[in-house]
Amino acid sequence: MLASGTSCCDGGILPTPTLAFAARKFQAGVMITASHNPPQYNGIKLLNPDGSAFDSAQRGEVEELVLGDLAAAAPWSEMKNSNVLNGTTGEHVERILGDFPGSLKLKVVVDSGCGAAYHITPYLLTRLGCDVVTMNCYPTGFFPRNAEPTEANLENLILATRESGADLGIAHDGDADRMMAVDERGRFISGDKLIILLARELGAKEIVTTVDASMMIDEMGFKVTRTRVGDTHVSQELKGGGDFGGEPSGNWVFPNLSLCPDGIYAAARLVAIASRQELSPLIDEISSYPMLRGSVSSEEVATSELEPRFMAMKPLSVSTVDGIKLDFGDGWLLVRASGTEPKIRITAEAKSQARAHELYGSAVRAIKDCMTNRRGKSGKK
Repeated sequence: MLASGTSCCDGGILPTPTLAFAARKFQAGVMITASHNPPQYNGIKLLNPDGSAFDSAQRGEVEELVLGDLAAAAPWSEMKNSNVLNGTTGEHVERILGDFPGSLKLKVVVDSGCGAAYHITPYLLTRLGCDVVTMNCYPTGFFPRNAEPTEANLENLILATRESGADLGIAHDGDADRMMAVDERGRFISGDKLIILLARELGAKEIVTTVDASMMIDEMGFKVTRTRVGDTHVSQELKGGGDFGGEPSGNWVFPNLSLCPDGIYAAARLVAIASRQELSPLIDEISSYPMLRGSVSSEEVATSELEPRFMAMKPLSVSTVDGIKLDFGDGWLLVRASGTEPKIRITAEAKSQARAHELYGSAVRAIKDCMTNRRGKSGKK
């Protein structure tokens, strides 16, 4: 970066939301992380001063520069300095503490997965008055569990929360822009229900979420705007207004703080909820519908090829915000290409388990039929 003629500061090992908070004093932030992905997918996140990730136009500019001829290095006379950026974690913590004036005396298990939040979330919750039990909260560079905080990857957190008698358990992904949780009974809380819990806590009236979030959110009285899957799209939509944004994978955006998903702030918010009432009754009173998520490996089928087959299912409405989403009144089906793998992702939700399986099975059959037809036309076996 110095060779390009810019000045820069090295923040060291930081969570992405902490770097995003610091970026408000700069023209951009640069995070090196694989986020919730395995370490071999390490990459670069570019952040604006408001915490939002670079949008498609900005990313397009960067890609053109990378694919084209690199600019010449700055003359020696124009070279600037680099510095170490100190105090960033403390500033982030102090800003969060300002929203929680009281003491929150709860027992909380924190699993950072040996990611970048190994220190900041336990420190924040201790400052809030909590008795913190730590799991995987040390910086080794090696990760003892899959970084993505899904139910399947959090078996140890679930067990520790239950056996330690904690009021809740908190988990992050590698860079802590995500936060997922376990209630006092050791039950994993779905991302769809966390959207509702956090939105209610904030007194939100207008929320932004993604097309794959549950239809129960629309039944809770919020004004709901849906975007493509991905926190970048949620953040971009929040620039135009909205009180809160989130997606079921664990990204929670608090626009009054930053347009970067902040799993650390989300942890404090959830602890505040649990300090007033046990989480399990709050979760149980939120209705839920059967939902199936999965994928089919396919490098051959575009979602546009599937549209005629899906239209034959006679949906009430169709959305193409991200792939194809079909609404049937008693449920919905979403089929979209993965942004990271040669897969087509399928999500189906319905008011009965049988209907959810019916919608999901219809999607799988349509994809496989298209693959068979294409192979037949090309002579492939």
